[in-house]
Amino acid sequence: MLREAGQLPRHLVIIPDGNRRWAKSRDKKPWEGHEAGAQNTEKLIRKARALGVRCISFWGSSQDNLKKRPFEETRELLRIYQNYFLKLIESEDIHRDKARIRFIGRWEEQFPDVLKKLLYRCQEETKEYDQYQLNFFLAYNGDDEMLQAIRDIVSSGVAVDAITPELLKQHLLTADLPPVDFLVRTGGEPHLSAGFMMWDMADAQLYFSELNYPDFDENELEKAIEDYLTRGRRYGS
Repeated sequence: MLREAGQLPRHLVIIPDGNRRWAKSRDKKPWEGHEAGAQNTEKLIRKARALGVRCISFWGSSQDNLKKRPFEETRELLRIYQNYFLKLIESEDIHRDKARIRFIGRWEEQFPDVLKKLLYRCQEETKEYDQYQLNFFLAYNGDDEMLQAIRDIVSSGVAVDAITPELLKQHLLTADLPPVDFLVRTGGEPHLSAGFMMWDMADAQLYFSELNYPDFDENELEKAIEDYLTRGRRYGS
């Protein structure tokens, strides 16, 4: 059994790696792995909420994922986004549980209009909800986010000695999100990528699963959070 909810990670991030490897191992097309990953995401969101995690984020795609992969795979990935987010906003769970949906990244620059319209709808219909936060990082790179924040601060004319951690946070795309407490990466490759949430990850605990994302089910998520709860935090003391 999990411990008291107050000890749970306030902000859980999942990097869902391994969809394509999962598909390849089954002689399936790459986007069939992405489809299986989207179905798994639904299950993990419900499980995280049931466990009491109030803020959960998923890294859906980096900027390079959308620019460098084959056209057919990118097209299918966008189709999966369209189907998944439509299902999400029409889900009774989202509205019953008052879960606010956010999309973070340069998706407005890269996505087709029909998909952007749907994402705007998701954000607009849930903007007043305050019980849970559900965030999707799409066409997102952390190094790009940090550079843009620095450029914004410099262009605003702020004096050097007035630049504080709080000011930097205000200029990040993640300004409204709490720091990351716990990051889970699937796919068996224990590393971070593209400076993902580099500012908000400063004190995060990390967990790397050997399982490809479609196989990282609800039980595996609970095991990961149990592991998090066994760790002591000293913060330099």
